[in-house]
Amino acid sequence: MVPETTTTKQYTAIQPNLYMAFELSQTKWLLGFTIGFGQRPRLRTIAARDLAAVQQEIQSARHRFGLPDDAQVVSCYEAGRDGFWLHRYLLSVGIANLVVDSASIEVNRRAKQAKTDRLDLGKLLTMLMRYHAGEKKVWSVVHVPSPAVEDNRHLHRELADLKAQRTQHSNRIKGYLANQGICLAVRDDFPERLQRVRLWNGDPLLTSLQARLLREYQRFQLAQEQIKALETERQEAIRHSSQPEVEQVRQLLRLRGIGINSAWLFVMEFFAWRAFRNRREVGALAGLTPLPHQSGEDARELGISKVGNRHIRAMAIEIAWIWLRFQPDSELSRWYQRRFGKGSKRLHKIGIVALARKLLIELWRYLETGRIPPGAVLKLS
Repeated sequence: MVPETTTTKQYTAIQPNLYMAFELSQTKWLLGFTIGFGQRPRLRTIAARDLAAVQQEIQSARHRFGLPDDAQVVSCYEAGRDGFWLHRYLLSVGIANLVVDSASIEVNRRAKQAKTDRLDLGKLLTMLMRYHAGEKKVWSVVHVPSPAVEDNRHLHRELADLKAQRTQHSNRIKGYLANQGICLAVRDDFPERLQRVRLWNGDPLLTSLQARLLREYQRFQLAQEQIKALETERQEAIRHSSQPEVEQVRQLLRLRGIGINSAWLFVMEFFAWRAFRNRREVGALAGLTPLPHQSGEDARELGISKVGNRHIRAMAIEIAWIWLRFQPDSELSRWYQRRFGKGSKRLHKIGIVALARKLLIELWRYLETGRIPPGAVLKLS
C-alpha cells in the first residue's frame, strides 16, 4: 500500500498599506489618504504642526478604508522650509516616510496647467504608490541628515551669510559717499575720518547723511565682530576637537591649495556624512555631472546638471582655479593644461568645471584611503 502524501498550502494575505501625503504651509496642512490606484483620495485639512490631529486623521482613514488599527502607513512630503523635523517624528511613530525633491516631481508640459493644493496632493499620492510598487526612478528622494550633521552646517553657513552682509554694508557706505563725490575706505577709523570729509564746495556732509552712514557702519562692525567670533570658534575646534569630521578637516588642510574655508565646507557639507559608493555619486551630488540631450540626429550637451549641493559646487570650482596655481605639477593640473590650456576663455571655464569634478573625486579618495592625489604636494609643516 502506497502512503498518501498530503500537501498543505499556506497563503499569506497581503494587507494593503495606507498611503498618506502632506501639502505643508504656514497656517494649515492638507493631508491626503488612499489605499491604491483608482481610489479617490480622502482629503483632510488640519492646523499646521498639529501632530495629534495627524494621528487622529490616520486612525480615521484606517477605519474609512476598512484597515486594521496596525496597518502600515507610508507617507511623503516635499522638501522645503519645514525641513526634516516632521520626517523624524513620523519615523519615531512607525510611519515609513519619504522626503521628496520637489524639482524631480513630474509635471504637465503644456504652457498652461491647473495647479491647486488638492491636485498636487493627488499627484504626490499617485507617485508615492508608484515608488512603493518598485518604480524607484519616479522621483528623487532626499537623503535626510542626522540632527548632529545638520547642526554642524550652521557655523560655515552663518559665516558665509555674515560675510555677504558685511560686503553689503561696505558697498552701501561706499555708494552713499560716491553719490556725494567722495571716496572713503571703510576701516576702523571710519567715524573719525568721516568727520573730516568735505564736499566739492568745502561744506561738511549733511547731518542726516552722516547719521545714516554711522548707523550703517555700526551694522558693518557688528557683522565683523560676529565673523571674528565664528572664525575663532572654528580655529579652536580644529586645534582641540577629537571628532572624526574635524580630523577629516585637518587631513584636507595638509594639502597645498586647500584652506580652512574649503576644507571645513567640503567635510561638513559633503564628505563627513555621505557614504559614497563610487566616483559617479560624488560628481552627481555636487551637480557637476554632464547633462546630455539626444533626440534623433540631434545630440549635444546641456552643460552640468546643477542638481546637488550648491555650496559644494561653488567652492569646488573656486578651489579648482586655486589648485592650478598651487599644484601645477599634479596630474590633474597637467591634464587641464593639455586639454584646455591653449583654448579660449570659454574653453577655460568649461575645463575648470571638469577639473572641479575630478578634484572632488580625488579628495574623496584621499579621505577614504589616505592616498594623496597623484603629483600633489603637502604643505610644509
